[in-house]
Amino acid sequence: MKILLLDFDIFLRLIVAVFLGGLIGINRFMHKKPAGVRTHALVSLGAALMIALNGVISHDDAQAFSRVAQGLITGIGFLGAGLIVHRSDNVVEGLTSAASIWLTAAIGLACGAGYIDIAAFVVILALLVINLGGALERWAERWMQRWRDDKSPH
Repeated sequence: MKILLLDFDIFLRLIVAVFLGGLIGINRFMHKKPAGVRTHALVSLGAALMIALNGVISHDDAQAFSRVAQGLITGIGFLGAGLIVHRSDNVVEGLTSAASIWLTAAIGLACGAGYIDIAAFVVILALLVINLGGALERWAERWMQRWRDDKSPH
């Protein structure tokens, strides 16, 4: 069996998809969240494979690309929904992990379609949001509490 240059391009896209998805998964793993390195890497790999093969099979038909992307993002939504837990004390957990799974699928789509530079940039942005978002939320809550305290009658 001959391996074509096209195959090497697809192999590279898949390897990058695993790496980029794994980067987000490392963060989730380090914070002891339900979906870690393996889950994120596999979601990214699966998305990249589906869209890369679709490009080869459908000869880059835009409508076929759109249908695969729509189906994939919808299906990943169900996977993400499984990560969300509603506790009895009205606390919702797992939203960030669900969102990161959904985003990881989009990153895989970008890799599979050959937009590796965009996918890498999105991973950088995602890691900034994941790592700095909690601190920003805590700061905003403290600021809002001070504002509420200042507005309350003394």
